[in-house]
Amino acid sequence: MLRPQSGDCNDIRLSSAILVNSTKMLNNRTRQILADGGIALGIIQNGLPTIEVPRMLAAAGFDWLFIDTEHGPFHTETTHQVIRACLASPITPIVRVPDFQYDLAARALDSGAEGIIFPRTESPDQLAKAVSWVKYPPLGVRGFGLGAVSNNYVDASMEEFIRHGNEQNIVVAQIESVAGLDAIEEIASVDGLDCLLLGPSDMSVSLGIPGQFDHPKFRAAFDRIVQVCNDKGLWPATHHGDPQLIIDSVQRGMRMVTCATDLSLLWGAVDGLGKTLRSGLK
Repeated sequence: MLRPQSGDCNDIRLSSAILVNSTKMLNNRTRQILADGGIALGIIQNGLPTIEVPRMLAAAGFDWLFIDTEHGPFHTETTHQVIRACLASPITPIVRVPDFQYDLAARALDSGAEGIIFPRTESPDQLAKAVSWVKYPPLGVRGFGLGAVSNNYVDASMEEFIRHGNEQNIVVAQIESVAGLDAIEEIASVDGLDCLLLGPSDMSVSLGIPGQFDHPKFRAAFDRIVQVCNDKGLWPATHHGDPQLIIDSVQRGMRMVTCATDLSLLWGAVDGLGKTLRSGLK
C-alpha cells in the first residue's frame, strides 16, 4: 500500500499486546496518512460478521475498514468485536451508521470506532447536529460513557480522553443524491467535518443514469465534490468495486477510497476457483 506494512501475523499479535499495555493513546492512523498527503486505502465489510476480515485486511496492508452497519447485517455486539479487532491491528475502524441518530454514532464510538460516516447527507443543519454527537463538549454533545475497554486500558484523565477523541475521530458526510450535491457548499462548511464521501451507485441513480459512472453528469458530480473538498480543506472520498475505477478516482483527486466488499472478494475468489477447476476437469 502507500505506507509500510509488514503483513506478518506476528505483527498483529504484537500490536495487540502494545494496545493493551500502552500508557498512551493511539493516534488515528488514517487521519495521519491523509494529513501527510497520502492516500488511505480501505475495504467495505458489510456481509461477513467475523473479526477475521479486519485481521486479513491489515495483514494485506490496507489502511482502514469501512464497517457498514447501514446495509450490513451487523448487530451492536458484532460491530463492537470488529472494531476491537481493527484496533488490535494496523487498520482504522470507521463505521457507517444506518441513519442520523445519536445512539447509533455514540455506541460505535464507545466501542472504539475512529470515525463515523453519516449516509444520505442533504441538510447542513442535520449534519451539524450529527457532528455534535461525535464531539465531546465544548465542541459537541457526546456523552462521556467510556470504560476500560473503550479506553484501550490506558491510564489518562478525562480531559486527555476528551481532547484526544475530538482531535482524532474522522467525521464523514456521504453525498449520494442531487439534493446533497445542490447543498454541497453549505454541507462542506459545517464545523468539525473532515471528509465528503461520494456514494457512486446512489448518486448515479439520483442523476437518472444508474451505473453509468463515465457519464458526463456523473463525472461532473465527481469533480464537483473533489473541488469543494479542496476549497474547504476536506478530504474527498469514494468507493467502488472496480480497482481500475478506484485508481482513476485517485488520479482525479480522491484521497480516501475503498475498493470492493468482503463478500465481493470472497465471491470473486470462489467463482474464479470454480470456473478454473471445472474448465480443467472437462
